[in-house]
Amino acid sequence: MLSSRGSGTTGRKKVAMDRRNFIKTSGGILGGAALGGLTFSCHLREVSPSGWCGFEYAMCNESMAELSWVEQCQIIGDAGYKGVEIAAFTLVKEGVQEISPTRRKEMVSVMKNVGIECAGLHWLLASPPKGLHFTTPDAAVRQKTVAYFDELIDFCGDLNGPYMIFGSPKQRNARNISVEEAKKYFAESLFAVADHAQQRGIKILIEPLGKRVTDVVNTLAEALELAEQVNHPAVQIMFDFNNTVDETEPFDVLLRKYYKHIHHVHVQEMGGKHLGTGTAVNDYVEAFQTLKDLKYDKWISLEVFDFSPGGRRIAEESMRTLKQIESKLL
Repeated sequence: MLSSRGSGTTGRKKVAMDRRNFIKTSGGILGGAALGGLTFSCHLREVSPSGWCGFEYAMCNESMAELSWVEQCQIIGDAGYKGVEIAAFTLVKEGVQEISPTRRKEMVSVMKNVGIECAGLHWLLASPPKGLHFTTPDAAVRQKTVAYFDELIDFCGDLNGPYMIFGSPKQRNARNISVEEAKKYFAESLFAVADHAQQRGIKILIEPLGKRVTDVVNTLAEALELAEQVNHPAVQIMFDFNNTVDETEPFDVLLRKYYKHIHHVHVQEMGGKHLGTGTAVNDYVEAFQTLKDLKYDKWISLEVFDFSPGGRRIAEESMRTLKQIESKLL
């Protein structure tokens, strides 16, 4: 088992965390005592007598990649979401190094102006840049990928994002090696970036993905096993409704079973279309009831894969469906 390293260089120790990142970082961690409580955004919402302040919704931005950052944020804010989850590849030609410190501050200002915040990053290693792979036996490629991952950590931190969702199926597939060997490289590469993530107040969340898209980490059990192998508080797991195809238990059972380790939720219709186009309005009620009963206070983020309806329609119809689901909860 990998063990946690020291806290890094003196310079990195001095990296300041804003209020939200401090509270997020103080939350539950694997293998250690946790400070419970509400996230920053809970202070902006009404707290019920039970001590729960309601769901907080975000939306992923890639369905609006053709629009300006201002337009993307405006659509998300107007539809009632409080966060935007960013696929960095939609914003760059070669890599996040292109986005200057000044531009990053401008992006934060745009979010603030429309009443939303950064919920984190996802599709971390999707091209551009090309040629990245996290579990390849090619040490030079892994080193290049880890170096870019460090760039992503700083980009996420500069936008005050608390989470980095590690899906990226093509960049973690086993390449001419066994799945177990790929998992070993996965753990080593995560460990290589974990201290940096922690210093920026960020958690890297391993996303289980179906065997239809990757052969490495297909279930919550495998994701948790990998996180425990890394053994670092900055490496945790998340839950995605659409990516439970290889699970053998229903949503609500999975959520209760892994709840203390889940730091983020992706939602969409099964199959990847936006909410309201399928049966989620009924099928997800028990899962949302479980999250409510457990006082889940982190992000529920809309991630879809069919962009053809357009970002505004996706945002508005999905939010209506989320509210319909909420209306059925006890």
